[in-house]
Amino acid sequence: MIKRYETEEIRNIFSEEHKMAVWLIVEQAIARVQEEQGIIPAGLSRKLNKIKIDPARVEAIEKITNHDVIAFIEAVREKIGKQCRWLHFGMTSYDLVDTAYALIMRDALDIIITEIDNLLKTLKKLAIRYKKTPQIGRTHGIFAQPITFGYKINSWFQEVLRSKTRLQQARNEISFGKLSGAVGSYTILEPEIEKKVMKKLGLKPESISTQIIPRDRHAYLLINLVLYGCAVERIATEIRNLSRSGIGEVSEPFGRGQKGSSAMPHKQNPIICERICGLVKVLRGYLVPAFENINLWHERDLTNSSVERVIIPDTFHIVHYITKKMMWVLENLRVLPEKMMENINNSLGLYASQNLMNRLIEKGMSRKSAYDFVQKLSFKAIEEKQNLKKLPSTIIS
Repeated sequence: MIKRYETEEIRNIFSEEHKMAVWLIVEQAIARVQEEQGIIPAGLSRKLNKIKIDPARVEAIEKITNHDVIAFIEAVREKIGKQCRWLHFGMTSYDLVDTAYALIMRDALDIIITEIDNLLKTLKKLAIRYKKTPQIGRTHGIFAQPITFGYKINSWFQEVLRSKTRLQQARNEISFGKLSGAVGSYTILEPEIEKKVMKKLGLKPESISTQIIPRDRHAYLLINLVLYGCAVERIATEIRNLSRSGIGEVSEPFGRGQKGSSAMPHKQNPIICERICGLVKVLRGYLVPAFENINLWHERDLTNSSVERVIIPDTFHIVHYITKKMMWVLENLRVLPEKMMENINNSLGLYASQNLMNRLIEKGMSRKSAYDFVQKLSFKAIEEKQNLKKLPSTIIS
């Protein structure tokens, strides 16, 4: 992710330093269980707990090995000496990589969910504050019937809340690891070892794995992150629309010294909401490679790896970034109730057309006749710029 849209929290979670630290945690848990079961001599897990691996050293070794996990193992060997022969015993690379990545993604998701909780609190506060603030509702961009601004915000709240629930489900969906070996058949280590290791790590063992965790789990995570991104985009889009010239019911905060245009000094553009909408386009684009990663050759190929190094960290960066930006917008949103009322008045009372039609039906008129009558009356009100309530019905023959 380019620095412009990074967040410190997500950068730290997906950093090489943190990845190496989590790889050590996984290797230590595996060594501890193997020591307890008498598979390897005691001592390795204790040594692994005391060392730290420099990603720069791993990168230097990888230039020779062209294999990141082997480079990592070699860097660990340099730290702990001969006992390193028991490191990674009975494992394949992705027993380590996928299990560690489950821990990393879970931690990143916890950061996102915490931020969503803050967003929900802000939306709830705004929904209560403006629950009695009248606003004209619009369908197809055209005046419809009155609502309240709080009602609109509550719809945003409910969608974000649904997204949070889905992401909690996604957290469970990705909290799986594996220790089943090169093709998932437990050639060296038994399933019981896998169960014990996953319990130590707070994960569940994958029921049936190949050389990797099935990628439908990762796709499910990205689907729900993108769905949440779309919820934030909907809020941003509505704020953009409501701040348009001719509507002017809300506007983004505009800081002291901020400029809206290099050519037009009067401009106060909704640039943060526009930025959010732009980044969600990128999010949706990541779904296609996430789906394509599900289908790999036989027990696995390597086409998923390069893709995941890009789309998973970037997705978390974008989601976290747009959440923080939306929080800033909402906490400082300029709301103009008087403009909302002005727009209701500018609707010429046309919002009452359905009510008028229903009253005519109750008086005995057929629905078609009532509809046609009110439609003609409404069009006349627009043409003459008169309020529907004040327009004499006798002008319609």
